Amino acid sequence: MFVGVLFALSAGLMWGLIFVGPVLIPEYPAALQSTGRYLAFGLIALPLAWLDRRRLRKLQRKDWLEALKLTAIGNLLYYLCLASAIQRTGAPVSTMIIGTLPVVISVTANLFYSRHDGRLSWRKLTPALVLIACGLAFVNVAELKGNTAPLDLWRYISGLGLALLAVACWTWFPLRNARWLRENPDQRPATWATAQGVVTLPLALAGYLLVCGQLAFTQPGFALPFGPRPDVFVPLMIAIGMLCSWIGALCWNEASQRLPTVLVGPLIVFEILAGLVYTFMLRQTWPPLLTLCGIACLMIGVVYAMRIKPQPVVVQLAEKE
Repeated sequence: MFVGVLFALSAGLMWGLIFVGPVLIPEYPAALQSTGRYLAFGLIALPLAWLDRRRLRKLQRKDWLEALKLTAIGNLLYYLCLASAIQRTGAPVSTMIIGTLPVVISVTANLFYSRHDGRLSWRKLTPALVLIACGLAFVNVAELKGNTAPLDLWRYISGLGLALLAVACWTWFPLRNARWLRENPDQRPATWATAQGVVTLPLALAGYLLVCGQLAFTQPGFALPFGPRPDVFVPLMIAIGMLCSWIGALCWNEASQRLPTVLVGPLIVFEILAGLVYTFMLRQTWPPLLTLCGIACLMIGVVYAMRIKPQPVVVQLAEKE
């Protein structure tokens, strides 16, 4: 359990960096950032796949299809929605919406995985949900008050919608990924992370070429293929591809293989807190009081949720009878 939590903490510290990328290169379209990141991830996975080729050969066709679904939804679509949301609403608001993941994943695991890992009491979980909602409200109000530029209401609302879609993608991904790892304890988490990188490469390459083609028609002044600041864009994509995609996935796979599914969700709070810390470090400012209140609500809500002990479904059914 302790080792699993340490791996989850390491994954969160890596994943927190994804909230910084869109802030560093705001002039780059989110689709280019998403496909660029996973193109780098796929290229990094190729030499790793060659070194691990014996174990990768043991994966069956259904396993490769599962890896393809996981990477398409949990990687490409998720980061596309997240990067777009950050560019529209700002990093703190999007980070806090993603901050609902610990409780959302716990609720989803409660609904669909309770037969395997036990059920959380809805009565005890409700206060955590209320605290999370208050935290989101505080941060949204703080960002709107601190924004001196004219507010584009449609752009802001669409950003909120994209952040919610990112939450849906990453609610599905860790639960499905954890279930595969728990059902295949003989597979190394590093091998599974590399397999996802391998299947990501053709998807990301096709997507990157399509985005470049679309930009050539809609924004002919945009420098292709690496944009107006290739000296920043290329190293950033490589760094995020290595740290966030492969190392982050490896650490998360290690945690998922050691921890019950219902406990995996709350530990994503490490990613959220890391993202907020990195964002305000980049701004070189302290969070305003209202944002700090929102962060406090988030942390208290997640800690409260983590203290709820899952009850075996069989015991609950026996009690009802």
